[in-house]
Amino acid sequence: MLTQPDKQIRSERGIALIMVMLVVLALSIIAGGFAYSVKVETYLARNATDEYEFEWLGRSGIELARFAVGQQMSVPGESYDSLNQFWAGGLYVTNEIFLDQSLTDVQLGRGKFSVRIEDQERKFNINVADETILNQAFKLVGVDVAEAQGAVSSILDWIDADDQTRINGAEMDFYLGLEKPHLCKNGPLDDLTELLLINGISEDMYLGNAPPEIDPTLGPSARAIAMSRNNGPIYTNALVDFFTTTSARLVNINTANATIFQLIPGIDETVAQNIVTHRAGPDGVAGTEDDTPFRSVRDLANIPGMDQNSIGSAGRIFGVRSATFKVTVEVEINGRRKEMVGLIFRNNSAKDVRILYAYWK
Repeated sequence: MLTQPDKQIRSERGIALIMVMLVVLALSIIAGGFAYSVKVETYLARNATDEYEFEWLGRSGIELARFAVGQQMSVPGESYDSLNQFWAGGLYVTNEIFLDQSLTDVQLGRGKFSVRIEDQERKFNINVADETILNQAFKLVGVDVAEAQGAVSSILDWIDADDQTRINGAEMDFYLGLEKPHLCKNGPLDDLTELLLINGISEDMYLGNAPPEIDPTLGPSARAIAMSRNNGPIYTNALVDFFTTTSARLVNINTANATIFQLIPGIDETVAQNIVTHRAGPDGVAGTEDDTPFRSVRDLANIPGMDQNSIGSAGRIFGVRSATFKVTVEVEINGRRKEMVGLIFRNNSAKDVRILYAYWK
């Protein structure tokens, strides 16, 4: 049986053990916190280094794009830009300087990047679109004729410098009277999203809203049935696919898609597809070695269905060169990925290719 002194000693030992355990626990927490802090600092330091490298890898991708579109100007006998050329990721390389070059998985330092270049001349510049082009665009989107008239007039009112309202259009007084008022631009669009501020243009028109099960080639009757089933109009095309604000005046017939060609009076779906099929060459695949790009707008005379009136209109709207290029650079370092977007402009010279802007997406 324990005596009183023995009980006191055992109690003191128990207290001492608890204190030691508490001290060990406290030190463990402090050590853990310190280790976590070191880990965070290391992570932040590594990320800071990565951010520096991300920036330069992204910029390197933009510079590679400048090089690609610039050197294309120096290729003998190719006074045009097309989808089978190096800058566009095509397989037809005629400039020896491109033979050992690549736009994908370019290794540089601890990271790598891939570059995708798209000319903006594959779309129509909305700031130079007239009423005919705009009406045709809304028709191809699937907008009712009466509704399209108001939207077209409002676009033209938005772009022109005066405050005189067109029939069914909208000027400053209309926009200031809205629940969420804003100014009328009375100038060219700087960004295509400005369309969403213009009277008569909905997000569905801008982006398109055809569900996957709706066939975009539906005729009027089938479209009406689809509309009734989806409780609203179906827009099988989108304004964003037709227009841009950053291109030169002329649309490049070597890079535009079949739908863009249909903006031109006299060019229907069949003729537009004939154009695309012709330039794709015997294999029917764009961007390959057997492509037959147009060297002049006059070559459209060889396309079945192109009449003289259509060719005359095409000469005022189309070209075979591109000047403005959107560049997307995908950068990867240690499993981390970022995307830089830039816009470059080539001023008819291999040495005069300018960066208009670049930013991280």
